Amino acid sequence: MDAVFEKIIELKNESLHSKHEQLVNGIINAINDKTLQKGDRLPSINSTVNKLGFARKTIVRAYEDLKSKGLVESKQFKGYYISNTNTRIKLKVALLLFAFHSFQEDFYNTFRKELGKKYHIDVFFHHNNLDVFKNILSTITGKYGMYVIAPIPTPEMPSILKNIPSDKLLVIDRFIPMSNEYSYISQEFEHSTYKRLEELLPAINKYAKMTLFFRDDTDYPIGIKNAFRKFIKTYNIKGTIEKKYKQGSVKPNTLYFFISDTHLWQVLRDCKYANYTIGKDVGILAHNDNDVKEIIFGGITTISADFKKMAQESAAYVKYLTPIHRIIPSEIKRRNSL
Repeated sequence: MDAVFEKIIELKNESLHSKHEQLVNGIINAINDKTLQKGDRLPSINSTVNKLGFARKTIVRAYEDLKSKGLVESKQFKGYYISNTNTRIKLKVALLLFAFHSFQEDFYNTFRKELGKKYHIDVFFHHNNLDVFKNILSTITGKYGMYVIAPIPTPEMPSILKNIPSDKLLVIDRFIPMSNEYSYISQEFEHSTYKRLEELLPAINKYAKMTLFFRDDTDYPIGIKNAFRKFIKTYNIKGTIEKKYKQGSVKPNTLYFFISDTHLWQVLRDCKYANYTIGKDVGILAHNDNDVKEIIFGGITTISADFKKMAQESAAYVKYLTPIHRIIPSEIKRRNSL
């Protein structure tokens, strides 16, 4: 341990270093010259207090800072250990998403690019399962410097997320009502979807019927369903809500509205085999845009938030910690499918 203390003491006379920085940078230097290697135990808090005379809270904060960089892990009743020797990492980030849907892949790829190689990102998926969400959170809490989380919209979610310090949490995608010290970059579904449907009304009226595919037992936003019901009632449109698409049941003069890409591909396939022209015989409207929807069948019209923009703003928060309360508006991408 004396060699580790020497690395810390070497920085003592550098006026630019606070005691906290002296500890952090001294241990990083010890890792870089292989004085400390993966699996090695750091000096205990008590021995560091006795050797250096630093306050306990200063030492704990320094060790926790090293944890947030992904260099150190703590083991209950055993102390702190070196878990990673890549000292180029600025921050270890936990990204918790619903699933790796295409639009969330767009989010991840942009988020990864914006942060760059100095940030380590671990990705987890809860699949809209509250038990899975809780288990993941219990496993990762305290091991990361930042948590970027797409929450499940349930009444108990705010109390679950409050176990994470506000300066280490960014809520993305789904909006959860929390106190103002917590930052979020979220979507709004009900009002936004309704307004976009109103803008599409002339195209929607080309078709005799409109069908939304919506399952209540999935991660589909209930706001979309509410907006659809309000829209067809307000404008006297013949509309139905179906849980799933039955293969081969596509009908002409019908507009189909999708949240799941799985149903979308099935209908497009059936339209091809039935020789129906998309945008003329059958209308297609989808939620959540991606590159594939831009090009297939001459382009699929979508109502979507800009997930790349969401990712860019999320990465900026991780880098600069400027508090943010942002609703990403949905936009229409008009293409040939209507």
